[in-house]
Amino acid sequence: MNACAALADAVSRCAQQGYSDGRFLREIGRIGGVRRGPMWVTDAASGGSNRLRGRGFRRQLDDDTDGQARHFAGTVAVAARLGGRFARWLTTVVLRDPPDTADGRLSDEAIAFVNEIRSGTLAQADAGDWIRRRLCGIG
Repeated sequence: MNACAALADAVSRCAQQGYSDGRFLREIGRIGGVRRGPMWVTDAASGGSNRLRGRGFRRQLDDDTDGQARHFAGTVAVAARLGGRFARWLTTVVLRDPPDTADGRLSDEAIAFVNEIRSGTLAQADAGDWIRRRLCGIG
């Protein structure tokens, strides 16, 4: 299964709901198994869940597992709540995913995604295409 394309499709569907940017980002976290509400912390700490198993991510972002969609969505959930700097620290120190690894680069993409949504440089309506282009290498 192409989990990257499925992630992009799920994000596109989410964008059609008319959520605020914060809610939109938290909903993307749910794709990676990170619930909304106070239990998000335990979900994020446990690594979320693989709701979209499979591959399809660009080679530079592929760690040879079926969990990259979960990794991206979970990092979005954490960065949306705690900020990009702290999310980057957590992924580097706690998850041991330095920036020069596939997971580290994917974390950086998730943090960039959150920053672009929050700043308004990326519209929710364009978020699925952003994922297809930047994460999947499609288009």
